[in-house]
Amino acid sequence: MTHIPRSADAIAADRARYEEHQRKGLNAAPKALPAPSPRPAPAPEGVIWAETVPGGWYYTCRLARGQSLRLEAGGLGGSVSLAAWSAADSSERQNLPDTCKLQWTTDLKKGRVVFSDMGRVLFSITEDSAGANDALSGGMPARAPFTPAFRSTRENMILATAKLGLDKRDLPALLTFFAPVRVDGEGQFFWNPALLNGDDWVELRAEQDLLIALSNTRHPLDPTTGPEVPSVRATRLAARPIAQDDLCRTATAEAVRGFENTARA
Repeated sequence: MTHIPRSADAIAADRARYEEHQRKGLNAAPKALPAPSPRPAPAPEGVIWAETVPGGWYYTCRLARGQSLRLEAGGLGGSVSLAAWSAADSSERQNLPDTCKLQWTTDLKKGRVVFSDMGRVLFSITEDSAGANDALSGGMPARAPFTPAFRSTRENMILATAKLGLDKRDLPALLTFFAPVRVDGEGQFFWNPALLNGDDWVELRAEQDLLIALSNTRHPLDPTTGPEVPSVRATRLAARPIAQDDLCRTATAEAVRGFENTARA
């Protein structure tokens, strides 16, 4: 491929167009998202299935469109990494880079949505008590040798994908809940434990039929030591009516277009 040099003026013009697009996106985005969900979590309604995921283990499930998945922390020390795929075509998977770019933020919490690599919405974050979710650094990497009693996020996700009829090549970047990762003024990741309380919870609403894989392990940036990781409660909930002004569906122009794309699929 032949490299075509670009002038400084052309580069500056492209950057100006990008900054104008960013300004419009930020101006159209909500100035404030809802307050965090109350703690502890209220009693769930419409329970289809509930599962306790021990520390160091994984869980897989299918969610029908409109159903929700509630995750409840059983204490401090565990972080739940999640991967999601379209059940209709598993080549369509969650795409965190696009999710962050389209919503102009890496702070994925209540009121935000997660997009697929096809520009459609996979799920909405409808409840979230802490906003301590990590879209940047991923889960615990694989260690050597393999330890069956305490697997890493990577090892769990490989086993989970096999259970869903997928392969490790199908794994997307992971979204991790109960992981208060922040970025300091020098651009370095750091762990902010003040955001967590041990009884935090999130609820995710499927916007299309989904395959879900979860891994409950300690986050690599968590300074806590020791092998003990508390269990997490995963509860599938029946579909509930969705209001026309539902914030997740209307918060940004990009979210509106994402739901339009989803409806056409």
